[in-house]
Amino acid sequence: MSKLKRNERIGAIVKILCDSPNKVFTLNYFTNMFNSAKSTISEDLVIVKKIMEELSLGKVVTLAGAAGGAKYVPMMGKEEKTTLIEKICEDIRKKERIMPGKYLYMADILYNPSYTKGIGDIFAEKYSDDGNQVDYVLTVETKGIPIAMMTARGLNVPLVIARHENKVTEGPKISINFISGSTGKLQTMYIAKNAIKKESKVLIVDDFMKAGGTAKGMIQLVEELECKVAGVCVLMDTISPSQKLVQNYLSLIKFEAIDEANEIIVHPNYEKL
Repeated sequence: MSKLKRNERIGAIVKILCDSPNKVFTLNYFTNMFNSAKSTISEDLVIVKKIMEELSLGKVVTLAGAAGGAKYVPMMGKEEKTTLIEKICEDIRKKERIMPGKYLYMADILYNPSYTKGIGDIFAEKYSDDGNQVDYVLTVETKGIPIAMMTARGLNVPLVIARHENKVTEGPKISINFISGSTGKLQTMYIAKNAIKKESKVLIVDDFMKAGGTAKGMIQLVEELECKVAGVCVLMDTISPSQKLVQNYLSLIKFEAIDEANEIIVHPNYEKL
């Protein structure tokens, strides 16, 4: 490859880093790609780091040493987070979402990439610090999968899905019985024994929490696999019951009620943004 100008290299570096969040790219990787000296690439990274932070587009972390390099950590400014969550709340408040039994239709929100990517980046940002190193993201099928996938992408770790049915194609399983907070029914979830390595840190991600029964079941699965729960993240939880089966968790939206006029009362959980 012929040598590129600095602005061309910077554009390429930003694209490479943002396409693979939390993946470390060595200086040698860039020097070989651009046919440039390490000192030149180091200067490029300083510029990239400054631009990304000034515009709240994320954080570029540079690593020193012989195997040094850089990685991109998804980050959103407070205003950007608030705008995203308020937009989702506005979308949730549409009366046509109310179904019989006062359930809410949420599929179009949970499968909207522009929403799920932002939600995943918020969760990934919180657990991207070295002290909160995550090895896996765990969710239960099915509606939490898009958010969990975007979170796993932001953390650059595998996604593991607990299932409601025992699939013989996945080998030996561990199963847990739990009471679903949304339905109040006894359910079972399964996870393959080989899905998560022992002593790993696992981040649990789901779309909704009422009493916390499903999240509690996933915590028990993680413990059965001799691993540690790094945290629990959900898009939305309910005001009632106030005492959940899971105490420490991150929720972005609070659901209060559907009132007599069929108004859906939800609001951003500003304390967590």
